[in-house]
Amino acid sequence: MTDRKFVMITGSTSGLGFELAKLFANDGYDVAMSGSSENIYNSAKEIEKLGVEAYPFQADASTFEGVEEFWKFVKSKNRKLDSAVLNVGMSIGGSFLDNDLQEELKLIDLNIKGTVHMAKRVVRDMVPNKEGDILIVSSVSATLPTPYETVYGPSKAFGFMFAEALREELKETGVNVTAMLPGATNTNFHHNAGMDSTYFGDENNKNDKEVVARQGYEALKNKVDHVICGDEATKKEAEDNKTTPEDVKAAEHAKKAKPQK
Repeated sequence: MTDRKFVMITGSTSGLGFELAKLFANDGYDVAMSGSSENIYNSAKEIEKLGVEAYPFQADASTFEGVEEFWKFVKSKNRKLDSAVLNVGMSIGGSFLDNDLQEELKLIDLNIKGTVHMAKRVVRDMVPNKEGDILIVSSVSATLPTPYETVYGPSKAFGFMFAEALREELKETGVNVTAMLPGATNTNFHHNAGMDSTYFGDENNKNDKEVVARQGYEALKNKVDHVICGDEATKKEAEDNKTTPEDVKAAEHAKKAKPQK
C-alpha cells in the first residue's frame, strides 16, 4: 500500500495531458494514464522517472468500450481516486462541406460522449468519499463560433457548460469541478487536425504548453470555477468574446482557421 494520492488522466500520451501528468507526479501523485496509441507506454515510463507509479492503458475513448475499459483498469488498482482529468479531445480543420461525416461523428463521440461517460463513472466514485477534484479540459474555442473547425468549437462549448453545471450540482458534496480553457498551445493538436496551412499551424502564434498546464493545474488545486489558460492576449481575447457579436467573432476565427491554398 502507498500513502501517495492517485489521479487518472485521459488523453495523456502527449500535449497538455502529459504536461498535467508531470505536474501531478511532481506533487507525489501516482498516475493512471490513457491514450489511443501505444506511445502511452513510453509516456508512462517518463512519468515514472519522477518517482511515482504510472499505470498506462491504451484505449479509444471515442468508443463506449474504450472508456469503460480504462475505467475498469483504474478501479483495478484498488485505490481511492483523488483527482481526475478529462482531457480527451480532437479537432478537424477544413470546411464542413468537404469534411468526412464519419470523422466529425467520431469527434462528437470523443469530445462529448467520451467526456460525459467518464464523468459519470468518476462522479459516482468520488461523491461517496465526499472529496475529489475533477478537471474538464475545454478550450477558448468554447467562447466563440469556430468556422473551419465547425464541429470542434461547439463540442468544447458543451464541455465548458457541462463542467459549470456539474460544479453547481456537486458543490455540497465535497467534489470540485474546474473547467480549463486553453488558447492555442504548442502541442501537436492543430497538426493532427490537418491545420498546418493556417494561422494555427505557426508555432509562433501559440502559448507554451508547460505554462498552460501549470495554470490549469493551479486552478484545480485552488478549486477555481474556470480558468483561461495562456498569455495575456489569450485572456483578453476570452474576455472580449463575452461582448463581441457572434458574427464578428466567427469572421475573425475564419481568417485564422481557413486553409491557405
